[in-house]
Amino acid sequence: MRQVKVLDWGRIPYAEAWKKQEALFEGIIRKKLENREKKNLRPEELPLNYLVFVEHPPVYTLGKSGKPEHLLVSDQFLKEKGAEFIHTTRGGDITFHGPGQVVGYPILDLDQFFTDIHRYLRTLEEMIIRTLLEYDIKSGRSEKETGVWLDAAMPGRARKICAMGIRCSRWVTMHGFALNVNTDLTWFDYIVPCGIKGKAVASMHKELGSMVDIEDVKSKLMKHFFELFEGYQTV
Repeated sequence: MRQVKVLDWGRIPYAEAWKKQEALFEGIIRKKLENREKKNLRPEELPLNYLVFVEHPPVYTLGKSGKPEHLLVSDQFLKEKGAEFIHTTRGGDITFHGPGQVVGYPILDLDQFFTDIHRYLRTLEEMIIRTLLEYDIKSGRSEKETGVWLDAAMPGRARKICAMGIRCSRWVTMHGFALNVNTDLTWFDYIVPCGIKGKAVASMHKELGSMVDIEDVKSKLMKHFFELFEGYQTV
């Protein structure tokens, strides 16, 4: 029986959230190592999984395979804007996190679900796609590009609304997705978003023409998460 606990850390600096993620991530791995020699594990002996929601002050993060030159501005410019630039352990290139964005960090033991990273990423994308559809925003995938897109197959109109980048070790995941809800999209002008040139970035606010209730978005994300991962929420 899989157990997933939902946490909401509110708005905290990226580095602080990363440290808290690492603690949960390492705790799951430690529990798995302790269980290696055990047979017929009881549900309470399995590691607890987490779905963490967070919002960050302005920060640009660069994944392990990212290129620093995809940050198009200087350190002084970032300082004047009140933004940070951080190298991370996730996959992917550069992206922005900031106010009005729902960032989700699923910290899961995939041994309890399915051991397939491709399927894991596609499942996270499906969670976003289903959530957006509840707001009458039709979205989908872009071939060979991770994340969720609008008008992905239309040259000149494709725009990314949700970026993704993860880390996985011993089938335990961390990092996750960033959905632009009411995000100020001008922040993306200072980077090559996700290292992809010639494609724009979108937000729910821009698509709908009005502000969106972030708590409502989180609620819908949770609903679809539990539908897709077939877990159950713990308190």
